Amino acid sequence: MTDLSSFPITQRWPASHPDRIQLYATPTPNGVKVSIMLEETAAAYEPHFVDISNNESKDPAFVALNPNGRIPAIIDPAGPDGNPLALWESGAILLYLAEKTGQFMPVDPARRYDTLAWVFFQMSAIGPIFGQLGFFLRFGGKDFEDKRPRQRFVDETKRLLGVLDRQLEGRDWIVDDYSIADIATIGWVNALGAFYAAGAILGLDDYANVQAWLDRALARPAVQRGLHIPAKPA
Repeated sequence: MTDLSSFPITQRWPASHPDRIQLYATPTPNGVKVSIMLEETAAAYEPHFVDISNNESKDPAFVALNPNGRIPAIIDPAGPDGNPLALWESGAILLYLAEKTGQFMPVDPARRYDTLAWVFFQMSAIGPIFGQLGFFLRFGGKDFEDKRPRQRFVDETKRLLGVLDRQLEGRDWIVDDYSIADIATIGWVNALGAFYAAGAILGLDDYANVQAWLDRALARPAVQRGLHIPAKPA
């Protein structure tokens, strides 16, 4: 049996199945990137719910795995050299899982780099901007009297949706075939309406290509499962 005892996080969140990929996450737009990918690839994994509302990602055991103290993170007991591999940052995890499984990443070099560009677009633009918009619509920022900061993120979110909408013109998926570019982005776009209730303020119906893409993504059984993993313990 694989021994993961050298990782402090396994003392805080014990592994019942140490031979499986260990996922430490919360079903946020960032967290579900990895759970969706694991579901799509049919990888054997064990999810652990990290309660970020109680700052569990700042627990020393978690920080020992991810020095940035943010979900998600994984341990793969069968890393590239046959030894356990700890990995953090959702984009890096998606790329690792795509290469490990040979799925959801184009083989053609040009399309591969195009896919990576859209993954990085999500990491550098969509995630940070949509997340800040969510702060102003759903969390502490909603009580700010000065609405100019909120408007700045409304406007930038609209601009980014426009970029994505143009890319999806005539395409089912962001880069032709379904890939980690889509998996990275689904949770964030879905959150705009489903969690942030931003449909009216953004005019989401105006982005027809994005809406059609999201509908296709949400119709995938693995996406539906992944959006709710890890489940919060009862």
